[in-house]
Amino acid sequence: MAMSLDGFIARADGNLDWLMKQKTDGEDHGYDNFMASVDGLIMGRGSFEKVLSFDEWPYQKPVVVMSRTLRVADLPDGLRNTVTLSTLEPEELMQELGRKGWQRAYVDGGKIIQSFLRAELIADITVTHIPILIGDGLPLFGQLDRDIDLEHLETRSFASGLVSSKYRVQQTG
Repeated sequence: MAMSLDGFIARADGNLDWLMKQKTDGEDHGYDNFMASVDGLIMGRGSFEKVLSFDEWPYQKPVVVMSRTLRVADLPDGLRNTVTLSTLEPEELMQELGRKGWQRAYVDGGKIIQSFLRAELIADITVTHIPILIGDGLPLFGQLDRDIDLEHLETRSFASGLVSSKYRVQQTG
């Protein structure tokens, strides 16, 4: 997950303009390897709608959008074979995806990540800090009902100024 140095994943209105202007000159930040390690993506409606605004759909893997308001008719025709909608809670969704053969999912979007953390369904977190301060916005981590201990696994810095840290989430159960 990309985050401004002051802890935001998007501006308050969901805008990612600050992220899109970041010049990385073709640096390999490990994204392709990470995507190869997952069976698909799980995201919320806000993230899905933001990705729909991109020039082209960026994912080759299946995508599950968690939403209580979106309907299949809301999906663009070209995505109906790769994007599914779910109203299930995180635990139920992961059980369903497990029955379909999924072993590892990329969970994207602040509120969805928070709900998966609360359900202890996140095994590891990679946060890439972008060298910019935007002052206000949507936080990656919101209020929690308990502390979540993390084990630091690695940190990599890049010539562009990006700093990526990976953590293992310590489960309580």
